[in-house]
Amino acid sequence: MEKRTTLIGASVPRPDAVDKVRGEARYVDDLAFPGMLHVAVVRSPHPHAKVLSIDASKALGEPDVVCVVTHRDVPGANVVHVIYDDQPALADGVVRYIGEPVALVGAVSRRAARKATLEVRVEYEALPAVTDTRRALESGAPVICVPAAAEGGGNVFNRMVLVKGDVDTGFGQADVVVEGEYETGYQEHAYLEPQGAIAVPDEAGSMAVYASMQCPFYVQGAVAKALGLPLAKVRVVQTTTGGAFGGKEDVPSQIATLAALVAWTARRPAKLVLDRGEDVLTTSKRHPSRVHYRTGAKADGTITAIDVDVVLDAGAYQTLSSAVLWRSLVTAAGPYRVPNVHVVARSVATNTVPNGAFRGFGSPQVIFPHESQMDRIAERLGLDRAEVRRRNVLRPGDRTSTDHRIEESVGIAETLDRAVVLADWAERLSRVEAFNKTHADRHRGLGISCVLYGVGLGGKAPSLDKAGATMKLEADGSVTVAVGTVEMGQGLSTAILQVASEALGIPMERVHLAPMDTSRVPDGGPTVASRGTMMAALAVLDAARKLRERVVAVAREVGIPDAAAAERWSEIARAFWTRNVDPAVEGWAKTEPVSWDPTTGLGDAYPVYAFATHVAEVEVDLATGEAHVVDFAAAHDSGTILNRALAAGQVEGGIAQGLGFALSESIPQKEGRLVVNGLTTYRLPTIRDVPLNARVDFVEAAFPAGPFGMKGIGEVPLMAAHAAVARAVAHAMGRDPARYPLDPPYVRELLSASA
Repeated sequence: MEKRTTLIGASVPRPDAVDKVRGEARYVDDLAFPGMLHVAVVRSPHPHAKVLSIDASKALGEPDVVCVVTHRDVPGANVVHVIYDDQPALADGVVRYIGEPVALVGAVSRRAARKATLEVRVEYEALPAVTDTRRALESGAPVICVPAAAEGGGNVFNRMVLVKGDVDTGFGQADVVVEGEYETGYQEHAYLEPQGAIAVPDEAGSMAVYASMQCPFYVQGAVAKALGLPLAKVRVVQTTTGGAFGGKEDVPSQIATLAALVAWTARRPAKLVLDRGEDVLTTSKRHPSRVHYRTGAKADGTITAIDVDVVLDAGAYQTLSSAVLWRSLVTAAGPYRVPNVHVVARSVATNTVPNGAFRGFGSPQVIFPHESQMDRIAERLGLDRAEVRRRNVLRPGDRTSTDHRIEESVGIAETLDRAVVLADWAERLSRVEAFNKTHADRHRGLGISCVLYGVGLGGKAPSLDKAGATMKLEADGSVTVAVGTVEMGQGLSTAILQVASEALGIPMERVHLAPMDTSRVPDGGPTVASRGTMMAALAVLDAARKLRERVVAVAREVGIPDAAAAERWSEIARAFWTRNVDPAVEGWAKTEPVSWDPTTGLGDAYPVYAFATHVAEVEVDLATGEAHVVDFAAAHDSGTILNRALAAGQVEGGIAQGLGFALSESIPQKEGRLVVNGLTTYRLPTIRDVPLNARVDFVEAAFPAGPFGMKGIGEVPLMAAHAAVARAVAHAMGRDPARYPLDPPYVRELLSASA
């Protein structure tokens, strides 16, 4: 672990901020290429149907239409490759969800392309549809899974188990047992920029793709497979990306593939950018869930056993569901010591839009239950809710639910203590009680939530936990750095520049981060799982070490002492040039191997964990059911903080996203159709809903294998925030909610049910 200096931890301003504020940053829809076509998608109006025929003759008769593409025109494999190859790029014989792509129109304008989709005649024969997981799991339900992806049999994509100890023994040792079933629904990513990609063919039979995305190498693989090209003939460039939150992990593989199919057919550049309504209705969401949770505890609050059943609604195709489900499985116990654990987790196919990655990645669906259970145990035993958590949180030397003995960088207890201080927990509880005694129309409540998050991809996908970087010393002394992970608004580029500058010992102004381009760096894994900055920084440190060795050698040759290297950096760079010394290096990083047994769910699931504790105070209008967050405190252990301002911004943004998940965000689904027409009817939090006085602090339990001791932070704030808000509402009502969102109608229902 490198020593910490003045630059590491500093709140360095974001270099990309000025262009974005001025409106000068160029997003994918700002780009154009000569002869470029616009792409529009013919989509299924049915949740499940046979495709009997496709007649594009009328559309092709329009003067501005250049081509119509169907599954018959796919030159390679007709799939959108993510983990499994079950999702077709264009429907071939069957459609399995409303909005599934059936055909593509390439036209000289966006308006002409969209108009022509109405003139492509598709004849369907409706098939029985299964649009909820309960029905999908019933005996005799129509099987909708593509067999190659149905590992669990029937409509079960995946079935995973975790067994540690003996739960019967654990419940036999318990003085209290609490049990509940909890449900969560869809959550829309609501990134500022909708999905979009441009595919550009060249004369050598290759394809370049420019897109808004998180995972350029995923896109490269998907486009290459659909076009039947080697990876070396597909180049992917990430454009400025206006937010993602997981929604641009899997979906861009589909968007880019569709654009590439039109570009390949027409031999012209092709742009596909979704409008907001199309984006909301047809792209992935957070998996709806149903979780049954049983917890046993001794009289002192010590947990003895948990028994959990998790069901996630995957939608029509797998996409990332197996990976999302795995994280639900291994984090179902939360950040607590539990000697006896039994978890069964299933992802289930339905005739609905496929679901995928969303910040937290399967964790929020089990955090709501495990934090609800902790509060119920405290209530049954007459114990303080913070104290029950303190007696059970993991400490160095403890074992997680997967039997992973964690020895270092375990700061959950410190985050709990710090959050309690930040929130003034005991005094605030007294004030809340006093407020409720004097207000008949409004009540306040205080909620607390503790979470753990495995940083990286861990035992489910160890081959992806790597990162690459290139670094080149230019002749004028500036340095070009490229990494295999992406900036999507989270501040990665700033952190990478800080790390490179610190490692090289030169000012940040001398370092430039090149755009992400798959032809520039090796596959460094996806920018997901709160791993991007940590892994890219490790690769940059490796590259910087190699470059520094060359710098020192050249400096000595020209008589420059080590101590003066930074001041005479440009002179050393010129010496590289005149002496023909290779100025380019490549850095590489990978995580330490983990051992995890899929048959039992046991093992070292992740190399390291991040932790957090959040405390929320809410006020509930007992007549209308409206809940508002009035105060918030958050304490995080993400190891060493590279940039304090950016880290605090991540936490504040996650708080906003979490309270939306808990209180307002909902997409009803009726017979496979999402009942929402865009963001107009989707209740996102506004500036009036977000606690502007949130207090954020960091417990920096350094991770020795991380760059300067850091580990991940990105996903953790949302994970802790929603449960803290939900438990605060429960405290205010004196009722225990069983589903999200806790919107006014549901709060009124809970209040009237026991009135």
